[in-house]
Amino acid sequence: MNKSKKLLFVIIMLIVLTVIGIAIIAISISMSKDESEVGKDGKLTVVTSFYPMYIAALNITEGADINLKNLSEPQTGCLHDYQLTTEDVKLLSKADVFIINGGGMEEFLDDVVSNYPKLKVVDSSKGVDALEDNAHMWMSIPCYIKQVENIATELVKLDPANADKYNANAQTYISKLNELKSMENEVNKGSNVVLFSEAYEYVAKDYEMEVKSVLDLDEEKDISAKEVAETVDVIKKDNVPLIIAEKQYGEKMADIVKGETGVNVVYLDTIIRGDYNKDSYINAMRSNIELLKGALSWK
Repeated sequence: MNKSKKLLFVIIMLIVLTVIGIAIIAISISMSKDESEVGKDGKLTVVTSFYPMYIAALNITEGADINLKNLSEPQTGCLHDYQLTTEDVKLLSKADVFIINGGGMEEFLDDVVSNYPKLKVVDSSKGVDALEDNAHMWMSIPCYIKQVENIATELVKLDPANADKYNANAQTYISKLNELKSMENEVNKGSNVVLFSEAYEYVAKDYEMEVKSVLDLDEEKDISAKEVAETVDVIKKDNVPLIIAEKQYGEKMADIVKGETGVNVVYLDTIIRGDYNKDSYINAMRSNIELLKGALSWK
């Protein structure tokens, strides 16, 4: 090979290596952009862990140019023991922010953090006056208001371009929630009560109820004759006038106990699923308040 051919070969190789280098840099930039707080389309991608968090985020982000998504909803119960689906994994791989309820509700969180270390997790439970070992804090309007405040505060930090919208929307939503909370004054408080879901411990707290027994019924729990007998005994002994239950899991047990004692039963929405209207939490909670008002109207 003569000198001119060698020179040409070297030049060609340099050009090839330069092109390859540029391609590698471009890919690296693209990948790092995917992992940053702004997605490929230039918008923040916000994912919520389940329904109550989605409705809160929907109200806070209204009018902001972002992508808001919710994980697949559990078909039964809350998020306890929930397994991430393939769709969830795909969604989280593209997310910039993951809004969670917190308090131990999202038992899969450790896997998310380890698999997506650059994903910003917003824990809405910080500073919430939560009950010990009970993460169903959205069932209390004051607790939910604090969760809304927490989500808005973190989104303002992560996405300053939309800060004004987040702050204004949060205040509007909190005003609606405070108006809803004022309806609780129409309900007679201080009753003895038996609960068929730990979610209702927040309801009992807000209405100053004395909880005499809690049975956390779900799709995996079989009702035993002993539990029926013990519940009947509590209702008779403590003169309990009301059972609060979730219809999906508590109706069978409630029917048995009501037949034995004549106790009143009210079925409340735990608000873990529903339509995706921004006022759906308010509508569901308003219905719960009206049901309690009717159930305790005898006092």
